[in-house]
Amino acid sequence: MKKLAVVVTTPPYSNLSVTALDYVETALKSGVELVGVFFYQDGVIHANQQVDIASDEFQCIKHWQALQQTFKLPLHLCITAAEKRGLSDEQPNNIHSIFTVSGLGELVELVNKADRLVQF
Repeated sequence: MKKLAVVVTTPPYSNLSVTALDYVETALKSGVELVGVFFYQDGVIHANQQVDIASDEFQCIKHWQALQQTFKLPLHLCITAAEKRGLSDEQPNNIHSIFTVSGLGELVELVNKADRLVQF
């Protein structure tokens, strides 16, 4: 079975985020083993609980949450990139609880476990 790792570098208000979600969901439903999703650069904004996306716009976080809960999908957040964008795991209610705060070492681990890496 193929193993896949995904890196998300696009913010939640980008159309490419919807593409990333669709790709991940399709892969999971097709039986592909997803070793994890790593949120890096502007992708870390997905984890920001303070971001207020209008109710008539696509709510990425709700879809990531559903995928994480349904498939036990590991969602890793680069803490260095997050801190550069005002997110800190030391501030309560700053980072969504579905994310695991990680460093670039975790990205290296995901790449080593996977047969393929896809970036959005």
